[in-house]
Amino acid sequence: MSRPIIRSFFDEPTNTVSYLVGDPATRKAAIIDPVFDYDHSSGEVDTRSVEAMLKAAEDAGNTIEWVLETHAHADHLSGAPFIKARTGAKIGIGEHIKDVQRIFRPIFNATDLKTDGSDFDHLFRDGERFKIGELDVEVLYTPGHTPADISYKIEDAVFVGDTLFMPDYGTARADFPGGDAHKLYRSIKRLLALPSETRLFMCHDYKAPGRDTFAWETTVREQRENNVHVRDGVSEDEFVALRQARDTKLSAPRLLLPSIQVNIRAGKFPPAEANGVRYLTIPVKLKGGAQTCV
Repeated sequence: MSRPIIRSFFDEPTNTVSYLVGDPATRKAAIIDPVFDYDHSSGEVDTRSVEAMLKAAEDAGNTIEWVLETHAHADHLSGAPFIKARTGAKIGIGEHIKDVQRIFRPIFNATDLKTDGSDFDHLFRDGERFKIGELDVEVLYTPGHTPADISYKIEDAVFVGDTLFMPDYGTARADFPGGDAHKLYRSIKRLLALPSETRLFMCHDYKAPGRDTFAWETTVREQRENNVHVRDGVSEDEFVALRQARDTKLSAPRLLLPSIQVNIRAGKFPPAEANGVRYLTIPVKLKGGAQTCV
């Protein structure tokens, strides 16, 4: 078995971990879950995070063949289109992104949005295999956080997206539209059925209470033994009750509305209006006595 060369990039404003994964034999590589820097207060965008990844790839002599998304993120904007424009890499995501597009198209009245996944270059199906150089990659369908989550098993390393967090922090929320705590539990159990020394790489970390540093790499064994939500012995019903109770107390991610609109378009912003400016939509919800104010 080859061991991929893995370099992580942590974006503290969004608590997101992106990865550069390279084949040591051929120098072919993929970037997983890249961040496009976006300032919500000003509407300004920046490319510093993806530029750093591309510089690291260049320094290592890597050729980027893929930009791999684990799902349509709700907490950061994807840097995939910028990487594709610079390298020619293909953008891949799970085939169930079509379900997510169908859910959110009416919410944002996104009449331009196709719901067939064609904004992406490739839609991965469960169990699909492909290569990054000489590295073997297997796609694992791991829904629950969203209907479309997938994990990428690259030799002995699995990039789990938002399905799992570090053992002392637990698991992902399942209350977004199309999310399902039962499915999340089964997806996690699928991951934890892998060999115990399999390395697991998280997409986020928030530093659990008592931990002073960020962390994003663990193993199947560590998750089985220590995950505070789903360690061995926790039943599906127990997990679902815990997860649903916890989710009712969580606020929406700060970048939820811009992230979803952009990421279901494979990282592209909505089309420019007649004045040449691109706009993100904020649906207004009336609550309580607000009807009298609008």
